[in-house]
Amino acid sequence: MKRRFSPLVLLSTLALATGLIGQDFTYVGAAKCAICHKTEKQGQQYPIWQGTKHSQSFAALSSPQAAVVAKQANVQNPVESLDCLKCHAPLYEKAAELKAEGVTCEVCHGPGSEYKKLNIMKDKALSKQNGLIIYDSQDAIQKQCLTCHANAHGKSFDFAAALEKIKHNKPAE
Repeated sequence: MKRRFSPLVLLSTLALATGLIGQDFTYVGAAKCAICHKTEKQGQQYPIWQGTKHSQSFAALSSPQAAVVAKQANVQNPVESLDCLKCHAPLYEKAAELKAEGVTCEVCHGPGSEYKKLNIMKDKALSKQNGLIIYDSQDAIQKQCLTCHANAHGKSFDFAAALEKIKHNKPAE
């Protein structure tokens, strides 16, 4: 009797061999990022993030201003509303334990479980292979920002000004 492989098995094998099926990276939280990204030599990314509204975006959902916006949007409780959480705590579904971090490092840079190690972070290509998202242009950064800031609740969004507040480049060595 002739053996035949099912098309599903063949496609799955091909996808695995070519890397089309992504690895399961997990979120580790900003405290892990802070281990390396708090020093002046590294660019102080963690303290910069702490000083932005991104780090307080989930907490902002409990503010009086959030209650006003929620009422206008017909939302009962902004802290529990999926419409609010998708921008104020984007990891709420993938890593609920990190919800209070708000718009944390990994929202923009991807889950850090596999790229957080120093030996991997020292190699840009290896970091990217292990899930690190690095934006290659300001247009790419703006596109990411606009996933939430296109709906600014009636406020205009000035990308250039916003970028100045949050930029956190690593200094040239």
